[in-house]
Amino acid sequence: MDRAAAGRFVEAWRASWCKVDIDAVVAHFAEQAEMRSPLALTLTGSPVVAGAGNIRAYWRKAYGHIPSADLKIINWSWDAAIARLTVWWQLGDTRASEFMDFDAAGRVVRSEAFYGK
Repeated sequence: MDRAAAGRFVEAWRASWCKVDIDAVVAHFAEQAEMRSPLALTLTGSPVVAGAGNIRAYWRKAYGHIPSADLKIINWSWDAAIARLTVWWQLGDTRASEFMDFDAAGRVVRSEAFYGK
């Protein structure tokens, strides 16, 4: 993945979240992906959710009840040396930074979100 592809990923990721199309968001993840989030700790008792199916179930529990989301991308950065995308975003009053590590096929293998106000 190069910077242009990372930019396309950010736009597709945002569009999927704005539609709350959880299946489309999870399609970006490798089957054995792992994500870490403070919200996951609140909803599941563990900060880590492993496996695309479990990530899908977690996001359905967390966001499946809303019809759409006005997710705003504040900024993003791509580090080609380590295949890491960092996205700073805002949804309502919640601001977050989230990094995603990618495999050679361009799928997310690990992500972690950090929330603030």
